[in-house]
Amino acid sequence: MIATDTVATLPWEELHEQLDANGFATTPAILDPADCDRLAALWEEGEFRSRIHMARHGFGEGEYRYFARPLPELVASLREAFYPELARAANRWAELLGSGDRYPPTLAELVEDCRALGQDKPTPLILRYEEGGYNALHQDLYGELAFPFQVVTVLSHRELDYEGGQLVLVEQRPRRQSRAHVITLERGEFLIFTTRERPVAGSRGHYRANMRHGVSTVTAGERVSLGLIFHEAK
Repeated sequence: MIATDTVATLPWEELHEQLDANGFATTPAILDPADCDRLAALWEEGEFRSRIHMARHGFGEGEYRYFARPLPELVASLREAFYPELARAANRWAELLGSGDRYPPTLAELVEDCRALGQDKPTPLILRYEEGGYNALHQDLYGELAFPFQVVTVLSHRELDYEGGQLVLVEQRPRRQSRAHVITLERGEFLIFTTRERPVAGSRGHYRANMRHGVSTVTAGERVSLGLIFHEAK
């Protein structure tokens, strides 16, 4: 079964429940070792529109590269495969929060909405951290239109290629101390998580809890990952 077919057969009802409960969800392995190797090779072989050395901007230690168009076939197909179910979740969250935002059923329509707002640069990216590398807590917004979810996978072997480098999500609720979630992904698994905020049930309905994400310090080796962001950038 190819990776995009696997996305369609994921236990989506369980994943939706996890998203609603926590603001994030972890999938079973979607990419096989050959897929991971092929995507990791894009670090050297891919075409990129932008390359960011994180330390220069105070973002952390490491480098990430945004793919240029046309996106690599597997990157583009994974992005399209994930989008419909995440659009369903995004619209459900908008209703819970009393927002007028609504997201179209296809990625192509979302991209057109972005372009109408001057957001026309592709956002899927590949990231590499060597020993001592990390990614500071942040949000990937890029413009007026920000889709509420994004996904990431690790392409390297944990404990074989690298150590450390866990994904970190920090949730900030009003009048409460922040809560951290630390997630360890196995190679080829995906983390689905909120781009900016999630609805939390309160005594007077749902309220917004702000969330940021990052990567803890890589303590040995090299960690390569793929991030899929659905909205475009200015």
